[in-house]
Amino acid sequence: MDFKELNNGVRMPMQGFGVFQIPDATECERVVTDALATGYRLIDTASVYGNERAVGAAIRNSGISREELFITTKAWISEMGYEQTLRSFDVSLARLGLDYLDLYLIHMPFGDYYGAWRAMEELYSAGRVRAIGVCNFEPDRLLDLCHNVRVIPAVNQIEMHPYTRQSEAVRIMGELGIQMEAWGPLAEGRNGLFTDEILTGIGRKYGKSAAQVVLRWHLQRGVVAIPKSVHRTRMEENFNIGDFTLSVEDMAAIDAMDTGCSTILDLHAPAEVERLYNIECQA
Repeated sequence: MDFKELNNGVRMPMQGFGVFQIPDATECERVVTDALATGYRLIDTASVYGNERAVGAAIRNSGISREELFITTKAWISEMGYEQTLRSFDVSLARLGLDYLDLYLIHMPFGDYYGAWRAMEELYSAGRVRAIGVCNFEPDRLLDLCHNVRVIPAVNQIEMHPYTRQSEAVRIMGELGIQMEAWGPLAEGRNGLFTDEILTGIGRKYGKSAAQVVLRWHLQRGVVAIPKSVHRTRMEENFNIGDFTLSVEDMAAIDAMDTGCSTILDLHAPAEVERLYNIECQA
């Protein structure tokens, strides 16, 4: 397992596992159990996913020591604000059945996220979370936040895959010392990613799938990636990317697939923002 050292010295696994869109508790617990057995140690969830309890159950039953794991959850829009975020952190921690978190993120750049960040700074200072960060913060919002807080985010988790390479975000985060983490690292399979001629052609050179090529591309860019799958064989395939290295030419060919825009979540679209505000966390 490769690690990245965050700006506060905490080591974060570069290969993680996400549980977005797995709301069924039984299935989620099975999936996380399989992911941990495969070798994943970074598990990424969120209050709005409705599966924190299932993730916690899988962790407790895994037999893996807490120190080996890196557990992330996120506070949703309705949980923004100083008091709300303090309460929401306690609720998430109780659902997970943990004494502390490794990473706590603001899920969306909406609502009173400045109040939320003050709460997160307190939680971090108290040692209840090892690192704090944000999710879906584009360069302008990220820069604004960093100019107005005591603790610079350790991580920014954003949409990133070959069709959305996020060159400007990579540059800004590099200057700020913030670790890039990719959600949707396989583009959710959209635009025919798994059968793309460029990716499958590169894969044939190494005896690897298009998905493995893309995840290796993330790894070589220094990006933490959190692919999701409910199938054990696919989890194992996604995890086994340590035995090959993409050439400079291969990396450039994948870079050239960039469309320059989001292909999954457009946070500038009013209808999308309205949709997000209408999503509520489950009890």
